[in-house]
Amino acid sequence: MHPLKKNRPLRRIVLASAVTASGLVLLLALKPHTTPAIAVAPAPASSNSGTGSGGSSTTGTKTVTGDTAQTQWGPVQVKITVKSGKLTDVTVLQSPSENPRDQEINSYALPELKSEALAAQSASIDTVSGATYTSDGYRQSLQSALDSAGL
Repeated sequence: MHPLKKNRPLRRIVLASAVTASGLVLLLALKPHTTPAIAVAPAPASSNSGTGSGGSSTTGTKTVTGDTAQTQWGPVQVKITVKSGKLTDVTVLQSPSENPRDQEINSYALPELKSEALAAQSASIDTVSGATYTSDGYRQSLQSALDSAGL
């Protein structure tokens, strides 16, 4: 007697349920593929070329590294350049980059955060939609750099 005969529908239901449950367990046990981390040279702790004797008076340019802000998805740290008391550049030294989604978010969020910071000349910038944690960390690191630069 074949186990899937039509006169035994309950047996077919039990067998189909067991196969479905087994398939779900196997599917949920799969680990997502992550790309290997990209090796990045460590950034210098701080290069305040505008502090000290004569540095600020000759060029008027100062570079300050902000504190590292720890976010849920990883650290965020920026370095700013100030020329004649005006914010002229913001460079991201660290940002979450553990997986392709982090890299995708950073590809659109970080340039937007930079342009807003340069336009606002402060850390009072809007959060980029979809990059809330990165935006918060960016603001924190930017504010610490601005405070260190005396802005």
